[in-house]
Amino acid sequence: MAAHPITFQPFHKQGRTVSDSSAAALLAVLTRIADALERQVPPPPQPVDLSAADAFVWHADPDRLEPVPSVNRVDIALLQGVERQRDLLLDNTRRFAAGLPANNALLWGARGMGKSSLVKSVHAAVIAERPGSLALVEIHREDIPSLPRLLTLLRGREKRFVLFCDDLSFTTDDTHYKSLKAVLEGGVEGRPDNVLFYATSNRRHLMPRDMIENERSTAINPAEAVEEKVSLSDRFGLWLGFHNCDQPTFFAMVEGYAKALGLPIETERLHAEAVEWSVTRGSRSGRVAWQFIQDLAGRLGTQHP
Repeated sequence: MAAHPITFQPFHKQGRTVSDSSAAALLAVLTRIADALERQVPPPPQPVDLSAADAFVWHADPDRLEPVPSVNRVDIALLQGVERQRDLLLDNTRRFAAGLPANNALLWGARGMGKSSLVKSVHAAVIAERPGSLALVEIHREDIPSLPRLLTLLRGREKRFVLFCDDLSFTTDDTHYKSLKAVLEGGVEGRPDNVLFYATSNRRHLMPRDMIENERSTAINPAEAVEEKVSLSDRFGLWLGFHNCDQPTFFAMVEGYAKALGLPIETERLHAEAVEWSVTRGSRSGRVAWQFIQDLAGRLGTQHP
């Protein structure tokens, strides 16, 4: 907000004329107020260079896309036990990057089984095949209401974008899901052709069961209330389920990680230590396998390649 010059003309009040010194003092006060107001106005948003990176994080208030120069991810070849999910998501993303029709994707299921890792790894694999064709944009769950503004920013761009929301879910009194429904398909403008939405969640329908049951018990038409909640997941054309892995799959995971890091350890000892580690954690998953390998690499004094 630019400050404008302030000028005064002498005036009379009850027979008295305002002196030049009084006008100067008033001008100084008003100038300080104008300067203070100008400092409170946020600077205009800088135009984003979408060629600056292949991944961004969306921040709301103020709206901005922050480039991510190096994405935290693992090589897609290291993901074990999720081959079917990998192939389906990779094929869907390849079609989208090539300008062909593709579906929004919901990756749901057991914790630590590589849902978010798969999204980031698939993105890396596709941009390795088609450099500069596809950007990954992470949006936090609490910023879902700002999605329409983000889509306005991305609409019409030559580049294609996968919007990624990790660990998406909604609480009982949360209405953000209505914003997401409208953006995915229901809005007047619709989702831009150059944007897809990928989300991970521990819940298949994104809503807790008590939320759906509460809607059923209080609604005039219980069936319609439940449909309102469940229909959000229907906006995702591709559903990929992730389930707890068995011991052979867990062994395949740790073997793949150990080979990739070049860990000098015999398979029998690797398996024995991996079993002990999983028992202390009370579960087997890709995350537990990676945590075990990190501990093992540290004990063996092996650096990451």
